Amino acid sequence: MAGRLIAICGPTASGKSALAHHAAVTNPAVELVSIDAFGVYQGMDVGTASPTPEQRAEVRYHLVDLVPPSETFSVIEFQAAYRKVRQDLQDREVTGILVGGTGLYHRMVIDDLTPPGQWPEIATALREEAEQEGPEHLHARLSQLDPLAASRMEPTNTRRIVRALEVCIGSGKPFSSFGPGLEAYPDNPIHQIGLRWPMEVLTQRIRDRVRAMVGSGWVQEVEAVLASGGFSRTAAQAVGYREMIDVCQGRMSVDEAIEHIALQTRQLAVRQLRWFRRDPRIRWVDVESDPISEAGDEIAQLVGS
Repeated sequence: MAGRLIAICGPTASGKSALAHHAAVTNPAVELVSIDAFGVYQGMDVGTASPTPEQRAEVRYHLVDLVPPSETFSVIEFQAAYRKVRQDLQDREVTGILVGGTGLYHRMVIDDLTPPGQWPEIATALREEAEQEGPEHLHARLSQLDPLAASRMEPTNTRRIVRALEVCIGSGKPFSSFGPGLEAYPDNPIHQIGLRWPMEVLTQRIRDRVRAMVGSGWVQEVEAVLASGGFSRTAAQAVGYREMIDVCQGRMSVDEAIEHIALQTRQLAVRQLRWFRRDPRIRWVDVESDPISEAGDEIAQLVGS
């Protein structure tokens, strides 16, 4: 059906991008929409596994390379950019496949959520406080201002705690008062397919991918960004880039960085799976070796139906 939206989700290195690209190559009425917090940055293609120039020549991609790494880019800005793309796809009656592993961004676009406002100065002060006192200190503070929000967060999740406190202080209202938000899973017309691998197989895929990224010029990519303005606070949060910066500045060897990044990426994959499993609307496809052959028919049916 022209103009529909389909989402492919799951952990990093699960083959989401390859599956989506295959679906678009085999159906010219399909375009791809990246739902990735770090794919928006120009010049960070290797480390974020963004589509290659050859892939972009075959298929139209949206929401990649929007801003330089020296600029910050928030989920609110991403939401606004996505809504323009969604309207464009609808106007042209083009099927869009949403693909990415950033859980928060995925939920924001799937359910068209409107987040609370932002208060950058408050957020900066809270991050500094977290570095000095630890996230548990801020979590205790959040427990006083918004017990419900605090109960939904791990005391060590600095990012979420800072965001909740930022809204509590900036708006003067509890963060949890802005509606059910991520806690609700309403019906919507977007079909969601999740890719699920045996963890031991996914772990090996992650190791192989990190080594392949280094072999494809990840270190040189980071050197180029450092030489042309550096990384903003948000861009520097991309997995592996702090280690690559350490490699470029002589504080870590490449082999050490690979081990660190592979471990961090596996931990990210576990968190992503935990996040996506909460959504009862996702139809999971178990993959053992090849996502295209094992899940391709599922996507093709959705595209053609």
